[in-house]
Amino acid sequence: MKLGAFSISLSVKNLQASKEFYEHLGFSVFAGSEKQNYLIMKNEQTLIGLFHEMFKKNILTFNPGWDQNAGLVENFDDIRSIQNELQSKGIKLAQETDPTVSGPGSILFFDPDGNAILIDQHI
Repeated sequence: MKLGAFSISLSVKNLQASKEFYEHLGFSVFAGSEKQNYLIMKNEQTLIGLFHEMFKKNILTFNPGWDQNAGLVENFDDIRSIQNELQSKGIKLAQETDPTVSGPGSILFFDPDGNAILIDQHI
C-alpha cells in the first residue's frame, strides 16, 4: 500500500510560539498561512503541520499522490483502493470517502492506542 507523503499534524496552542520553536530546530515554513491558522514546516524530508484550533489531538497524516515536496507522484494508490484494502483487513474507518467518485478524498481511522491517522488525497 502506497500511502504517499508523511507528516505529523500537531494541534498547537500558540501558532507563532510553535513556529519559532521549530525554526530553532532547523524547520522553515513550507506551506500554509498564519491567517488561516496553520503552517506546514519542513526540515529536509521531514514535515510537521502546525494547526491552531483546528482539531483536538495530533494526527499522523499521509497524502497519496504527493511526495515530500507536495509534488505529484505518477504511480500511487488512490484513496479509494486504500480504503477498500483497509476495510478488507477489518480496520474500522471513522470517516470514509465516496467510492463512486474520483479525485480528492480522505479517510480517518485510529490505531489500537487511539492515535488518529488521516489519509488525505488532494489530487
